[in-house]
Amino acid sequence: MANQATSKKKVTLADRFRYNKAALFSLIVLIVIFLMMLFAEQVTAYRPTQGDLYARLAPPSFAATEKGPAHIMGTDQLGQDVYSRLLYGGRVSLTVGFVVAFVGALIGITLGMFAGYFGGWIDMVIMRMVDVWSSSPTLLVALTFVMVLGPGKWNLIIALLVNSWTLFCRMARSQVLVIRSSAMVESGHAIGASTNRIMFRHIMPNIISPLVTTFVLELAHFINAESNLSFLGFGVQPPDTSWGLMIGEGRKYLTQAPWIVLFPGLSIGVTVLCLNLVGNWIRDEFDPLAVKQ
Repeated sequence: MANQATSKKKVTLADRFRYNKAALFSLIVLIVIFLMMLFAEQVTAYRPTQGDLYARLAPPSFAATEKGPAHIMGTDQLGQDVYSRLLYGGRVSLTVGFVVAFVGALIGITLGMFAGYFGGWIDMVIMRMVDVWSSSPTLLVALTFVMVLGPGKWNLIIALLVNSWTLFCRMARSQVLVIRSSAMVESGHAIGASTNRIMFRHIMPNIISPLVTTFVLELAHFINAESNLSFLGFGVQPPDTSWGLMIGEGRKYLTQAPWIVLFPGLSIGVTVLCLNLVGNWIRDEFDPLAVKQ
């Protein structure tokens, strides 16, 4: 009996994550990237704005220089350490992506829950707003707002926020429409529970899983969006840096010093890929139609 009970032991969430090697590896890579950026002061020997014109366009090397430690990822056109700028620039790119995704999720989920729960004219007004904002490309709208507000990190965040909430609103509304007529919600009404309690204590926990997936995937999307706008010169401005700005500044030296563009480009690609793999795993794991082993 003991052996039979052991063989039928329920597979936990951690076990299923461990069996998905791609998702597990992606999560480990993301944790390493986030920790390196968080503790950039401890893992870099140079400040991101510390330049040395005598060492400009130096190739990657593990050999120490006369003036300090090695430039393991080379230097840029101003003699600034690419590795140091990569970590500090990653902070900016991830901060912009996270703030936009978080605030967009907060606004979109709230409006979507109200639209799905109350229906009627509230639903119509909110969803027509979603239709209007969704009809324009995100990058085009953001570019327009940045050109009006001016370049800069916080103006870029405001510009990306304009369209960031629409997908969350649609997702939250569709989930609430399914749960609104369930026995759980009807029981809440029967015992006289308040609207706030039903929405945030009963409905919210049951719709959070697909919204977490959306958040992870949108985070990757907004990191890409920040990089695109900074590459064009409408995002983060010097002396600050970001991955997109590093590529934009280094593209003139692509044939002389390809490492200036290569490393931030790889950082964007690896981070976005890992976020998508983790997001896809979360979606598959919490999909009610998926068959759990």
